[in-house]
Amino acid sequence: MTTPNPFANTHTSTRLHGKVALVTGGSRGIGAAIAKRLASEGATVALTYASSAEAAQQVVNEIRQHGGKAVAIHADSANVEQIRTAVATTAAELGGVDILVNNAGTLGLGSVEDFAEAEFDRILAINVKGVFIATQEALKHMKSGGRIINIGSINADIVPFPGMAIYALSKGAIATFTRGLARDLGPRGITANNIQPGPVDTDMNPASGDFADTLRGIMALPRYGKAEEIASLTAFLASEEAAYVTGASWNIDGGFGL
Repeated sequence: MTTPNPFANTHTSTRLHGKVALVTGGSRGIGAAIAKRLASEGATVALTYASSAEAAQQVVNEIRQHGGKAVAIHADSANVEQIRTAVATTAAELGGVDILVNNAGTLGLGSVEDFAEAEFDRILAINVKGVFIATQEALKHMKSGGRIINIGSINADIVPFPGMAIYALSKGAIATFTRGLARDLGPRGITANNIQPGPVDTDMNPASGDFADTLRGIMALPRYGKAEEIASLTAFLASEEAAYVTGASWNIDGGFGL
């Protein structure tokens, strides 16, 4: 499959000029596509990574090669202090935080009866607490016009197979957290929105194989999404064009489970 070039987008390439964006989990997949897209539209981007410094630096290098500004910061989203340091570093080195994209996440599958408590704690630490801590820290630096964009999952609404209860729980928490954030932050002129992707072609969830074939069978559009399509919606929600949009969960899922 041909990967779209986010830097080919020129008609709105300055709508995020002067903004500083922090993208958690930005070294690969959806996070990397978001980081590149925001940079292509003029934002200075910080991205966090948990394990692969090389992959994160490749994203940074690609952004810089196309005239953008980006830095990579090591931060495991299960580690509270590393998240706090990443936000503080972004604000200090780049001049603030205007856009926070809580993208980092993890998947865990298994029946509730047999689900290990340690795995449960790990999923909630990354998918829920990590989002809370990053948001709390970013709000120390965010001014009116700020944007918080959470990357949730369509599984908050639709759970098509057994074994997904704990993952769905974590993403359902993000949907409700986003609505509460919108209420809390409205008076400050800051919006909060939740993007709920369906199946997206990444290294963690490739668009080939028996599992992918099964998923396509329950979609109105029988194909996997592209990371760049999630990035496009993220860029819109980060822009001034979305200033009147808050507290919403945006399904971008190819008609998953209709």
